[in-house]
Amino acid sequence: MDTLAAGGRHLRERLGSALFSRVAGPSGPDNRARIHGAPGPRWFGPDRPIRRVHGDASMFIGGLSALLFQSLHPLAMAAVAAHSGFRGDPWGRLQRTSTFLAVTTYGAAQDAQDAVDRVRAVHERIRGTTAAGEPYRAGDPHLLGWVHAAEVDSFLRAHQRFGARPLDAAGCDAYVEDTARVAAALGVVDPPRDREALATVLAGYRPELRITPEALDAARFILREPPLPRAARAPYALLAANAVALLPPWAPPLLGLRTATGPRETCVRLSGHALTRTIRWAMTPPPAPAH
Repeated sequence: MDTLAAGGRHLRERLGSALFSRVAGPSGPDNRARIHGAPGPRWFGPDRPIRRVHGDASMFIGGLSALLFQSLHPLAMAAVAAHSGFRGDPWGRLQRTSTFLAVTTYGAAQDAQDAVDRVRAVHERIRGTTAAGEPYRAGDPHLLGWVHAAEVDSFLRAHQRFGARPLDAAGCDAYVEDTARVAAALGVVDPPRDREALATVLAGYRPELRITPEALDAARFILREPPLPRAARAPYALLAANAVALLPPWAPPLLGLRTATGPRETCVRLSGHALTRTIRWAMTPPPAPAH
């Protein structure tokens, strides 16, 4: 029995370490220690919903879904395609994004503000013109508003479907309110502060959304060409299927995607629950042995 338990701990440690390394990068352990260990006040207290949502394994699905959703705005997608290097360095982009989320959610207030200032400085340098001749600027408050709304909607959808402790109605509104603080710091004008306002904002962007070659290329890369070892591709495919299923019903057809229906839909969703439970188990430190 002790051998079985030791084997389980070893598997848990290996899987958790591999997942953390992918998401946080080689500097992950040092960043985590600095983020959580830095003294001083935080933007969000320990009881705030943003901490529950951003710390849950459902973010693996929510993050993928957010990337697909955000790609539907042609200006946002043009900026990503031309400047983010998501094809050349997808893991680096993921690691930078996850570190930013961690710092602003859990870090000291000054560290959070410093992270926001760095992102704003990068945004100011990102500008260009789409293939259709439309100018874009990453620091444009309107464009930032779309990126924020699509991200928050995706993260919250994933948490409510796959999170260990889904939020009640008041908690969902409080999560949207929490994220508004970060959005406003990044330059979003009047970000939504509850679910009703979030739905209104998303509906307002709907006429601007359309498919572009860049969005199709990004979807193909995210869903079918991930830079992963062969052993990881089957579970990743299930995560990706759940990310697509999480999108608003009108969004997948724009990307040329079909969502599962009937019994297959049930199987996809059950796989999402199984995978998020496994990720949660692997990335949660095991309890200390009793003495």
